[in-house]
Amino acid sequence: MDNKKTPKADLEGIKSIFTQVGLVLALAFVFLAFEWKKYDNSDNDWDQMQIIDIPEELTQITEQEKPKPKPKPKPQTTDLEIVDDDEEDDDIKIDIEDDMDDQVMDFVPVDDVVQAPVEAEIFTVVEEAPSFPGGDEKLYEFLGENMVYPQMARESGIQGIVYVTFVVEPNGAITNVRVLRDIGGGCGNEATRVVKAMPSWTPGKQRGKAVRVQFNLPVKFTLQG
Repeated sequence: MDNKKTPKADLEGIKSIFTQVGLVLALAFVFLAFEWKKYDNSDNDWDQMQIIDIPEELTQITEQEKPKPKPKPKPQTTDLEIVDDDEEDDDIKIDIEDDMDDQVMDFVPVDDVVQAPVEAEIFTVVEEAPSFPGGDEKLYEFLGENMVYPQMARESGIQGIVYVTFVVEPNGAITNVRVLRDIGGGCGNEATRVVKAMPSWTPGKQRGKAVRVQFNLPVKFTLQG
């Protein structure tokens, strides 16, 4: 039997193409099946949300009691006695019970109150300087006869001049004796002792009047031998 099909109608040549296209489509459906996801409507909770009405706890507002104001103290009132201008105010009080035999204290005026004496001024330079009885020669003679060389100064070989200051009072007395410059070894104490033992001086004078005068005296200590 003769083959009546035309060459154009022969599909054997493109059979492999259809096979490949079919495989591709089958694979596509398989991948699509694996990737397909099914969503459960139960996961959607929007339609299952319930509105829960929680009653709000109300707090009762109470009004605090205001402290009661303290009562204001009553102002003190002073009773004033109105006196006529014509009346005379007499500050003198007379006691009719006083007797003539009662002792009355003597009135002491303010001017008679004893005041502390003011110390007289001490001069350092005057017209007539104070002097030892008999002059400077007798002064150094007195010092030489009465001075005792301190044992400590003698053993230590201390020599020098001790300066002593004192005040010659208007009556010639010697006061306020103190050492201005000491050399140690007990020499200052010895010089002070001898100066305090001096007899009264002839006081210094300013404008013919005896005054207090500051006097500085050098006392020399010298070891002999």
